[in-house]
Amino acid sequence: QVQLVESGGGLVQAGGSLRVSCADSGRAGSNYFMAWFRQAPGKESEFVASITWNGGVIRYAGSVKGRFTISRDNAKKTVYLQMNSLKLEDTAVYYCAAARSTPTAWSTRGSYDYWGQGTQVTVSS
Repeated sequence: QVQLVESGGGLVQAGGSLRVSCADSGRAGSNYFMAWFRQAPGKESEFVASITWNGGVIRYAGSVKGRFTISRDNAKKTVYLQMNSLKLEDTAVYYCAAARSTPTAWSTRGSYDYWGQGTQVTVSS
């Protein structure tokens, strides 16, 4: 069973940095395909980044490429999202997601089997 718990959200000024984490507190192994999504108020959920179980393949949404970095520590069963040069439009609830197998539609919510409860990231001017 996978139980994802996000942490590290908060309030940060535009241009600042923040790192959010997603820990799997369940008994499952660490070889899940992982991703971050976000949802801003009044907007649809948006893919942010994904990473394969061994970190070999990483993908980013165009809106965050060059500013965000996804990584994972399988020994700790934790996935991270380092967010730099934050913009007002990065304000959203950030969710991590896990897939039992590598999806072909990795940017689609329906490809993931498990979700965390989300952590709020607010960027202020």
